[in-house]
Amino acid sequence: MKDPRQVIHELQVTEKGTAQQELNNKYFFKVAPGANKIEIKHAVEQMFAVSVAKVNTMKYEGKRKRERTVRYGKRADWKRAVVTLREGSKIDLV
Repeated sequence: MKDPRQVIHELQVTEKGTAQQELNNKYFFKVAPGANKIEIKHAVEQMFAVSVAKVNTMKYEGKRKRERTVRYGKRADWKRAVVTLREGSKIDLV
């Protein structure tokens, strides 16, 4: 089993994410691109001591960015997980 800190990189705090936390008990995480839903579920349960009901994932392709010259670079690809917690579970963000 992987270390939870290798699977979950950060909790994303956005306007949409904050609204989903209050209304539907959903939290957004930036996760490792190779992580699957089962690994994400176990990592969240271990790190925050909550019970997870469902995990949805989305892959994002890194943007193409121009450097100082005519050359182009690319930002890293990344993955987002939307974790739905069971009724009564909550992640304390303080």
